[in-house]
Amino acid sequence: MTTLFIADLHLSDQRPEITELFINFLNNKARQARALYILGDLFEAWLGDDCILPAYQPVIRHLKTLTENNVPVYILHGNRDFLLGQQFSELSGCQLLDESTVITIDDQRYLIMHGDTLCTDDIKYQQFRSMVRNPEWQKQLLEKTPAERIALAKQYREISQSETAEKASDIMDVNQQEVEKAMRNAKVLTLIHGHTHRPDVHTFKLDGKQAQRIVLGDWYAQGSILTLENQTFSLKEYT
Repeated sequence: MTTLFIADLHLSDQRPEITELFINFLNNKARQARALYILGDLFEAWLGDDCILPAYQPVIRHLKTLTENNVPVYILHGNRDFLLGQQFSELSGCQLLDESTVITIDDQRYLIMHGDTLCTDDIKYQQFRSMVRNPEWQKQLLEKTPAERIALAKQYREISQSETAEKASDIMDVNQQEVEKAMRNAKVLTLIHGHTHRPDVHTFKLDGKQAQRIVLGDWYAQGSILTLENQTFSLKEYT
């Protein structure tokens, strides 16, 4: 059976056609899978389990239906939906994984990550990430009203768009030394991640052995799916 990997859907009420595409994917291709892994940024913004936006409700219901049909769904936190919590897990039937997780499929080990921690050359982003991942900062955010959280998320999004437009492209990509460090620590030769929106398969030598870094695409113009079957990977579009 096929194992599926996706990332960076950034679902929101601004792009209902992508939400419809994802629901179609859940009800068709994903139904035949051994498992589905979502490597972060399923949602454009997740403002707490007590503040689920109306546009997300159908997605949660269809995820629940998929898991009830015995297809396990695993989710990593992204830089947009790092506040996904236990209530979301219960409502959707999805299992939340650590941000750096080693999985074993058919006796092969793979490291899966969202990928933002690998972008160490982007110092401003790493500083911002450190702030929003701080438990005290998150506690203060969740004490705000839903309206205040939505306004704050919009503000951060506008700042991010402005700063991204001014950054060099290579700064926002992963750092190869950080990639190799993560793979050595995990004792793997294959790393799968998203975040950069640059789908590709990169091959290189890691301590004399052939290694690969597989980057998932986003879901803006179409879907981007990585399939794994019989120990063979394939990056495909879903339209």
